Amino acid sequence: MSGLFITFEGPEGAGKSTNLKVFAQALAERGCAPLITREPGGTPLAERIRDVLLSLHEEPMHADTELLLMFAARAQHLNGLIRPALAEGRVVISDRFTDATYAYQGGGRGIDPQRIAALENWVQGDLRPDLVIIFDVPVELGMARARARSELDRFEREQQAFFEAVRGSYLQRAAADPQRYRVIDASGDLDSVRQAMQPLIDEVLERHHG
Repeated sequence: MSGLFITFEGPEGAGKSTNLKVFAQALAERGCAPLITREPGGTPLAERIRDVLLSLHEEPMHADTELLLMFAARAQHLNGLIRPALAEGRVVISDRFTDATYAYQGGGRGIDPQRIAALENWVQGDLRPDLVIIFDVPVELGMARARARSELDRFEREQQAFFEAVRGSYLQRAAADPQRYRVIDASGDLDSVRQAMQPLIDEVLERHHG
């Protein structure tokens, strides 16, 4: 059995964190308990960087600072948790990974994707997720859900145009590599999303045990 790296992606309010738990539980019930983690974060030091990234500050954070902090947290996360787990043959599921950087810092902040790619290659080498599941939701609906659930963090306070760019970037990346990306319509209720995830759960089990 070989390790399998799966990432859950999507804009604010798409429900990816909730559905990740459902997905992981379904795998565990069928004898494949995954390691669940998140970005930014995943290890104690990376979680401290997460706090800096998501908190509001008196001093505005420059887009380059934000990008470098994302990859600093990712380097710690990869070397401290993800790579060792994959080496043991585990299924690793991360709530966000580098596609979020292309969407938020690339699409939302307007940073040149080539600069992101340079950092991606440096920090990750040839490691890429085996499967990226993108939960897609119209921006207005996603933001309404985000506002209803908790106090907004630094990213969630951005304007609608920012999130339209984030969503567009995600969909563009998915369209460019349909073998590795799956897009799930997350605008419906939980049951419809769960039904859409079922073939992916079967696929992960088959790939891991195969």
